[in-house]
Amino acid sequence: MFCCLRTCLNGNIHKTNRTHQPSNRIKEPEIHLDAGTAGSEVILLSNYMRITGTGGALATAPLVQSKSYFEVKIQQKGIWSVGLATRQADLDKKYGGLDKESWCLCSDNVTRHNSEEYGPVVTTINEPKSSNGDVILNDSAIPGLIGIEDMDEDLLLTTGRSDGGVSATKTAQETKGEATDRTTAITMQHSFPDEGDVIGVSFDHIELNFYFNGKNLDVPFRNVKASTVYPVIYVGNGAILDIILDKFHHPPPNGFENIMLEQSLL
Repeated sequence: MFCCLRTCLNGNIHKTNRTHQPSNRIKEPEIHLDAGTAGSEVILLSNYMRITGTGGALATAPLVQSKSYFEVKIQQKGIWSVGLATRQADLDKKYGGLDKESWCLCSDNVTRHNSEEYGPVVTTINEPKSSNGDVILNDSAIPGLIGIEDMDEDLLLTTGRSDGGVSATKTAQETKGEATDRTTAITMQHSFPDEGDVIGVSFDHIELNFYFNGKNLDVPFRNVKASTVYPVIYVGNGAILDIILDKFHHPPPNGFENIMLEQSLL
């Protein structure tokens, strides 16, 4: 009898606490990361908009409109993956893209799907020039790019250059005879988004594209063959990421907008 009484009281107390919530409680956003389907070692914070721990979490709403866009901000480095997944994806992994149910951009500078890697991801930088024609390389203004500390030491000692003989900068004399309006472009592999950087994700049911601080990385997936997909974030090794579903840091691509609930499309 005492056991039954204790069970009833505990049940009533639990219900009372749930019913009488503080009036100043922050209202949950309509769409957020889904604690009910997240990996077993995932921790969701900040009203279910921040993820840490180990594993993955889907958003609570699928991408049902024709052109969807969302962002993810890196609050703390570690292992992470960002992209799309179905409800059948393995969310107990540190990385996404290790099964046929997820398509992800990953922190080790590759995209993944079904354990196949595509990459490394590269970006093309158009270098600004000074008034005298010198190319200005200001790696503090280009986040994530390889700096001199990342270059081959032997190469620097033997050639004085980082590119095996072709200088990364040109003086006005060296560029004499070239068109004055010519822009110099180099392709460099970046060490990948750092804390504070923003990854954008767009999906139109044909292509899945990724963006780095507003710039298209041009590494699309064109094989997202699933009837229903959700935004997904995987984390590990201390990574902390925020999903951003409105008030974006960068304008979405033309025609794309924030994720809409299915009933709002009717």
